[in-house]
Amino acid sequence: MHVIMNKKIIIIPVILIIVIGIIGFSSDGPDVENSIVFHVTLADPNLYVNGEYADSFTIQKGDYIFRFVPNGSSPKILSIILSGDTFDFSEDFELVGIPHQTEISEYFTWDYVGEKKISISEMQEISIMINPNGETMGSVSVDILEN
Repeated sequence: MHVIMNKKIIIIPVILIIVIGIIGFSSDGPDVENSIVFHVTLADPNLYVNGEYADSFTIQKGDYIFRFVPNGSSPKILSIILSGDTFDFSEDFELVGIPHQTEISEYFTWDYVGEKKISISEMQEISIMINPNGETMGSVSVDILEN
């Protein structure tokens, strides 16, 4: 009887952890992946031609936001131009360090400041040009997500 009770004590928490993990994975995973309409990680100077990165993609009518994954070595100013048949956008995003203080140290997180929201009036092909303003050695990821 004692062995059966120990097995129940071990099995019940394991089952709960698995169920919570499956629920968390199924609710977060697909929504985030499906919402990305453009992604690039600029971590190699060879991705730039004449100091700029260029690409194109198709986008549906709707509202979108930029998301960046920068670090301290990312370009200080990241200029982005989007252009399509009925859409034009230009922004110079500025890298800002946000200090965080703990009891034993201070550290920084990084983000780009600028207009991150865009609205597309109809489905179209969009050209994107990303200019790191001469700082091609620092890495940054740029995403455009459905909002």
